[in-house]
Amino acid sequence: MQINEKIALDLGVKTWQVEAAVKLIDEGNTIPFIARYRKEATGTLTDEQLRDLGESLAYLRSLEERKAKVMESIEEQGKLTDKLRKQIEEAQTLVEVEDLYLPYRPKRRTRAGIAKERGLQGLADYILAQKKGSHVLQEAEKYVDPDKEVPDGKAAVAGALDIVAEQISDEARFRAFIREKTFKSGTLVTAEKARKKGEDEAKESKTPAGKKERRDVYEMYFAYEEALRKIPGHRVLAVNRGEKENFLTVKIQAPEEEILTYLEKQVTHGEKNPDPDTFTYIKAAVKDSYDRLIAPAIERELRNQMTEEAEDGAIRVFASNLEQLLMQQPIAGKVVLGWDPAFRTGCKLAVADPTGRILDTTVIFPTAPQNKVREAKRVLKDLVNKYNVSVISVGNGTASRESEQVITEFIKEAGRPVQYVIVNEAGASVYSASKLATEEFPAFDVGQRSAASIARRLQDPLAELVKIDPKAIGVGQYQHDMNQKKLDGALTGVVEKCVNRVGVDLNTASFSLLSYISGISKTVAKNIVSYREENGAFRNRRELLKVAGLGPKAFQQCAGFLRIRGGDQPLDETSVHPESYGAVKDLLAGLGLSMDRDSFKAAVKMTVDPARKAKELGIGEPTLRDILSELEKPARDPREEMPAPVLRSDVLSMEDLKPGLKLKGTVRNIVDFGAFVDIGVHQDGLVHISKMSRKFIKHPLEVVRVGDVVDVTVLGVDAGKKRISLSMVED
Repeated sequence: MQINEKIALDLGVKTWQVEAAVKLIDEGNTIPFIARYRKEATGTLTDEQLRDLGESLAYLRSLEERKAKVMESIEEQGKLTDKLRKQIEEAQTLVEVEDLYLPYRPKRRTRAGIAKERGLQGLADYILAQKKGSHVLQEAEKYVDPDKEVPDGKAAVAGALDIVAEQISDEARFRAFIREKTFKSGTLVTAEKARKKGEDEAKESKTPAGKKERRDVYEMYFAYEEALRKIPGHRVLAVNRGEKENFLTVKIQAPEEEILTYLEKQVTHGEKNPDPDTFTYIKAAVKDSYDRLIAPAIERELRNQMTEEAEDGAIRVFASNLEQLLMQQPIAGKVVLGWDPAFRTGCKLAVADPTGRILDTTVIFPTAPQNKVREAKRVLKDLVNKYNVSVISVGNGTASRESEQVITEFIKEAGRPVQYVIVNEAGASVYSASKLATEEFPAFDVGQRSAASIARRLQDPLAELVKIDPKAIGVGQYQHDMNQKKLDGALTGVVEKCVNRVGVDLNTASFSLLSYISGISKTVAKNIVSYREENGAFRNRRELLKVAGLGPKAFQQCAGFLRIRGGDQPLDETSVHPESYGAVKDLLAGLGLSMDRDSFKAAVKMTVDPARKAKELGIGEPTLRDILSELEKPARDPREEMPAPVLRSDVLSMEDLKPGLKLKGTVRNIVDFGAFVDIGVHQDGLVHISKMSRKFIKHPLEVVRVGDVVDVTVLGVDAGKKRISLSMVED
């Protein structure tokens, strides 16, 4: 089966769609551009389908390259038979290819290799021949040669059995059976790793993320066992971390007796009454082959496979959470006060106007140890009145609860409508210490920059969060333990998808935002900003071609995603691509309308048969429908359809929570086993997957997304462990 056919089958699409998409990708077109502006060519494949297609294409091409190298290597050894060539060519995975290559792979000096050097291959063949009436020890005397370090018959037999063991281990079909059997019937067994002498039970260690983990975090795995085929991804990653932190020992328990019986039958070709003398030695070789060569390799492979699948699942969840976070509805047209809470160093404040420009910054000390609450309220009142602040955006980090208490008291005393929102401040400190933040706010210290970021991420989450490494945004699970290259690729793809879906204002977008636009590199993004600073606002999209490094190909890829408001060309503020301007002009002219903003909605109402009109204009129907959608509502923001942030004016404490209390909350994070929901208490509550729906669901993403506003009922509160149990299921 050809690569394109295989991808089409896996994705459930037509082969011609895959062929078209592959051709476009190979020509250097980006996924956002293909998904948005080449719908006719691909049969309207979505962004997600195209990214899956791209991953499959890369894997299958690397598979073909590996097959070619393997066959070349075997052919150089003069051992590539027609049968083996066919097996390699038909292999569907890299694992199958490597199994077939194993007997021919150049090996380090093994026990079997040494035995062959000593001339013991003939004795190994004699044992495997299983001739009736064989006398292995008697035959072994023929191979005794002190000069070759074979002093007696027993030494000769031992060497021959090493050869037999390696031959058994190298058989591809044996490994395939054992791998499948172990996965289907094996179990993962974990236990507490013995403490070193004098080690305290609560000894702490550092994870790669720098977060302290205690031994008792892994208590549930101190005597744990679960079927390999049933263990969920988050437990695989938890066990891996516990093992890496030296708190756990981990082992796969395979159905050894069944596997040994299978191997014995295979090696003896199913002989019901094998020669008793040779069978004794074959049994020993089979046991040695499995224990020493096969089992450790299969265990490594299966654990790697389970880890990879768990990582892929975690990355999918992280990517979904990140997308929902980036696509949160902006708080538009409001002056926002960003509040970065802290104790000793004080709470940093920054006031941002509706465009995100920072108007003022200061520091107040309403929390311990200073506790200057009255003075803090006075400063707050001055800022709110001076700049007409209507929303306070509070970070959810250290001292957030104490800050929230001060804010709610202030709101009651303010005498004017002010509300507040708790925002996830993950990554704010990373941004505030970055080179980008230093360039953006050269006169600010890190605290002021952090407060500015907290204010802006409420006003426009997408524009602000793209400045931060996606891994630092804090909506994932075990992100520091997984393949970083794969994680970075997936998360960068999500950010790219979101930025291009929303589009950006060419005359106000930051370098960070521009660098995620289709076809624009970081260098070109900097050049756009420089051009804008030197020449003023762009008047039309064609002016982009004057930017250094932005040629016709890059222009084709990026133009439709860049908006110019109030420019020379009305269509420049829409997502209509410049290559379709002629079609729009013909559409309007055919309806007796002119090229102006007032005519756009009229054109939509007058176009009653898009299929016929598309044919008249010489464009595809999907393209025309996209054009009409933009003309109906130019520069529409898809984030307007997302749930709005929950604005609060009062605060709850854990003491206020009682079982049965019904509340509204915002989903902050989603993991495999449930969702964490902000209900206005300092600690997010957990809705376990079993409490999310009356019907069975495999994953929380089937029910909720990050940013969703949900109705929940309090099930229980553990103040000591700071745990809140919630339910989304109505009584």
